[in-house]
Amino acid sequence: MEFPRRTLFLVVSLLLLPASFASCIFTILNNCPYTVWPGTLAGAGTLELASTGFRLDPGRTARLAAPPGWSGRLWGRTGCEFDSKGDGVCVTGDCGGKMQCAGAGAAPPATLFEITLGDGQQPDFYDVSLVDGYNLPLAAAPRVPIGTCNATGCLTDLNSDCPKVLQVLDGNGDGVVACRSACEAFGLDEYCCSGEFANPSSCKPSYYSGVFKKACPKAYSYAFDDGTSTFTCKARDYTIVFCPAFNRWRRSHGFSSAQPTQGDNGEAPHPHPVDQGEPPYEIPDEGEEPSSASMLSSRLILITFFFATLLV
Repeated sequence: MEFPRRTLFLVVSLLLLPASFASCIFTILNNCPYTVWPGTLAGAGTLELASTGFRLDPGRTARLAAPPGWSGRLWGRTGCEFDSKGDGVCVTGDCGGKMQCAGAGAAPPATLFEITLGDGQQPDFYDVSLVDGYNLPLAAAPRVPIGTCNATGCLTDLNSDCPKVLQVLDGNGDGVVACRSACEAFGLDEYCCSGEFANPSSCKPSYYSGVFKKACPKAYSYAFDDGTSTFTCKARDYTIVFCPAFNRWRRSHGFSSAQPTQGDNGEAPHPHPVDQGEPPYEIPDEGEEPSSASMLSSRLILITFFFATLLV
């Protein structure tokens, strides 16, 4: 049977499309003066990304591809120590004592980047959340070829301004490594927006969420803080930066001047991390994109279709 030329052209064209055409890239930069161990968690009904946890040294960049419609969160872990099998522990943001989080979420407190990618022409929804507390500065900005979209994040070193009752101290008890949410600290429905407070009309901002909101106006400070904290865009790349340089991001992305600067460059203080372990894959240099498991799978399906049609 002769293979139709139009079908052959369609299949070959699809196979030659770049991976970025059908996916969104998360460009993750560590601007902290210490190693950060990013973790990722997929939402219900979506697959985990190609890597769910890895090491990112100061000044290094990594990229992860996500398929259309993907939903999940990304965060930074600090003070991690892992053995050769990937078992260990992190001082903040730990995900079950594993380097690869593999379906486990961040132990609070942790600063979270949350996103739901739109499928087709549907918009993306994204935010930076302090609902589970805070462990390090984080900013996120979509990159679009035409127009602009809002950057969001928490650039402030909240650990230095954390109310004493919310502070998480390091192992020596002489340094604040994270700032808990009022929900985690007190476990009360009025802070957790649960029970009789499980709706926006009854769950209101508290003194403690106000501390977070004043420091980080664009970030979620409590569960129903949607109006000033959720953003939409349609982007093929989101840049996520740990310890963003405050002054540069404020000028470039319109952050409120209500956020205080931290020294000359906005970098957070060193939280005494342990620098051990190897990344689960080679961290790419700037401009290099790792292959996506989902894109590879899609191309294999197309190849299978191609040869199956030939055999009909």
